[in-house]
Amino acid sequence: MGFAIGIILAAAVCTFALLTGLDRERAFYSTVLIVIATYYILFAAMGGSRFALTMESLVAVGFAVLAVAGFKRNFWLVAGGLAGHGVFDFFHHRLIQNAGVPAWWPGFCMSWDVFAGIFLAVLLARRSESGRMVSGQPK
Repeated sequence: MGFAIGIILAAAVCTFALLTGLDRERAFYSTVLIVIATYYILFAAMGGSRFALTMESLVAVGFAVLAVAGFKRNFWLVAGGLAGHGVFDFFHHRLIQNAGVPAWWPGFCMSWDVFAGIFLAVLLARRSESGRMVSGQPK
């Protein structure tokens, strides 16, 4: 159930951002990547583990660095970071023991992240293709 809800919510958020123009600014998806990476810090605080809090913070900093690098240099890094966070969600329980993570969260977050990463990648590919054509001729 968490997988389906994650996909539905990601589709709703991404479509809403596209239709309203919220995603016109490069900061939108970069900020989303930073925010989703911080949820595990919240769960570590709820679980009361200092070790988990430290590890989750280090991971979140890594995703924040990726988000900023993508924002400043190559936006494909943000799309990859979103999908990559979904992969992290899949393996999270094997990497970091965090008692505060709800049982349904990894599946929900994984499906949300992967959908959002693919959605952004499709947008980038379409924008790249349309930017290569001028009067029907490739640039």
